[in-house]
Amino acid sequence: MTSASNDAVTAAILVIGDEILSGRTKDRNIGTIADYLTAVGIDLREVRIVPDERAMIVEAVNALRARYTYLFTTGGIGPTHDDITADCIAEAFGVPIDVDPRARAMLLERIKPEDLNAARLRMARIPEGADLIPNPISKAPGFRIGNVHVMAGVPAIMQAMLDQIGPSLRTGGRVISETIEVGNMPEGAYASELAAIAGAHAGVSIGSYPSMTESGFLNRIVVRGRDGAAITAARSEIEALIARLRA
Repeated sequence: MTSASNDAVTAAILVIGDEILSGRTKDRNIGTIADYLTAVGIDLREVRIVPDERAMIVEAVNALRARYTYLFTTGGIGPTHDDITADCIAEAFGVPIDVDPRARAMLLERIKPEDLNAARLRMARIPEGADLIPNPISKAPGFRIGNVHVMAGVPAIMQAMLDQIGPSLRTGGRVISETIEVGNMPEGAYASELAAIAGAHAGVSIGSYPSMTESGFLNRIVVRGRDGAAITAARSEIEALIARLRA
C-alpha cells in the first residue's frame, strides 16, 4: 500500500444486481470490504445497491466516483445478458469497450479455445484504458479505471480481487476504536450529556448502540477517531459521566 496520509481517504461501495434487491442473494461483500477498508485507514462513507438497469448504474457510478477517493463495485461482470456492469462503466467514463486481448488470454488459462463461446467472451470485454484486476480463482478478471475498481459479486472471487488491489490503494491514518459498556441503564439517562461530550471533541465520533442480553439492556458507547489523545480524553469524560449517573 502507498504511505499513509493525514488527509482522509474515502470510499463508497456500489452493489449491482437484481438478486440482491429481491432478497434471493444475501450480500456478503459489503461487510468484507468495510472491514478491509477500516483496517487500512480508508473511510467507507456510502453504500448503494442498484438493479441491473443501465441508467441507474451509470448515474450511481458517476455520482460516487466524483464524491469519494475510491469507488468499489461488485456484481454484474459475468457471462449472461444481464451482466452489464462493464458496459455501464465504459458509458460512465465515455470510452469504448471491446474484447481485451489480455483478458481473453486470462480466460484461456481456464477455458479451452473451442469452448470460449460468445457468452464467455463477454467476460473479456473491458473498457478502453482500464487496468485488469487478476482473478486467481476463475480467471475472469475485474478491472480498474480511474478511481473505480470493478469486482465480481461472488464473495470468494471478490475477496481475491480485493487482495490483488489492496497494495495499490492510498491509505489514511488508522482509526482507533474504543468501547465503553453500559449495562442496565437506558440511553435516555445519558443521551443529552453524551451529545455535549461529542460536541466538545471535534474529530472524534461517539455513538451509542443498545442491545438486549440475557441480563438486560446493554449499551455500547463507541468512541472512534485517529487522534489517540482525543480518544482517551473523550473516553475519560464518558466514563466519568456514567459513574456520576450510577452514584
